Amino acid sequence: MTGPVPPRHRGTPAGGAARASAAAVQTSVPVSEELFAPVGRGIELCYQTFGDPDGEPLLLVMGLGGPMNWWDPDLCAALARVGFYVVRYDNRDTGRSTVLDTVVGRSTLVRAFAGGRVRAPYGIGDLADDAFGLMDHLGLESAHVVGVSMGGMIVQTMAISRPSRVRSMTSIMSTLGKRTVGWQHPKLLPMLIAPRGPGRAAYAETSARMWQFIGSPGYPTDTAVQRARAEETFDRGFSASGVMRQMLAILNQPNRSRALRSLRMPVCVIHGDSDAMVHVSGGRATAAAIPGAELLIVKGMGHDLPAQLWPTFVDAIRRTANR
Repeated sequence: MTGPVPPRHRGTPAGGAARASAAAVQTSVPVSEELFAPVGRGIELCYQTFGDPDGEPLLLVMGLGGPMNWWDPDLCAALARVGFYVVRYDNRDTGRSTVLDTVVGRSTLVRAFAGGRVRAPYGIGDLADDAFGLMDHLGLESAHVVGVSMGGMIVQTMAISRPSRVRSMTSIMSTLGKRTVGWQHPKLLPMLIAPRGPGRAAYAETSARMWQFIGSPGYPTDTAVQRARAEETFDRGFSASGVMRQMLAILNQPNRSRALRSLRMPVCVIHGDSDAMVHVSGGRATAAAIPGAELLIVKGMGHDLPAQLWPTFVDAIRRTANR
């Protein structure tokens, strides 16, 4: 693997930090600035905290190409208000965290998608190790973990590899690495690997189209909101090649069906019945593999976190942690 490229845009205040500060004023929840943590192997993660450091630590792990601003500040504040010390962060190859420079071609992704063997710059296990490195930096021996999509794959891997460090796990709209479940709508791969036009406006337009396709039909999000989040994402630092590397990590992930049977911490699996990115069968299979896991299927939910469902997410995460 070739070397890392330093995080970008450090000199520019991030839109996510500004919005988070505004949320803090409205909700009286302490919010940190965007900070940086060296987590080993030449990787540095950008992160931000919400709430009282004496609260129960809760690590939020986002999915493919998703920087931490995809965890809305108001959702983070709501989690802080129910007793959590919330940490959101940019995975490697997203936002202001370290961006690598290994090139992954589209033909390689197509071959991996078809089940062929390919070499990946890193895997889901490396992303899980990044998360543990952030916990180490923060002095957290253990934490509740919540992951969305690829983030669900990461937190499942965390729970399997170092169960003593995971207090509870909530896996949202994700799957367990078994090829016969959690499949994508056939239109999605061409959309994901298609070249994007250059610049902020083109990125926002492409992103808005994608969210219209994979979003929750029962809880629609205004296009203007989607576009604003896309513009903020671009401004914080977007890497198209980073998305390709993360996609390859997803396609190369192992089948965790057997390993998940060993988990004994409280687990909740949340999935929408209208998810085009990860079919609901992925969530059902994940919950079935974990002893005692709660399965929550949300009618009308797609592959996003609509504001109308935030109370549902907060309640499920709190309930799981209480177990």
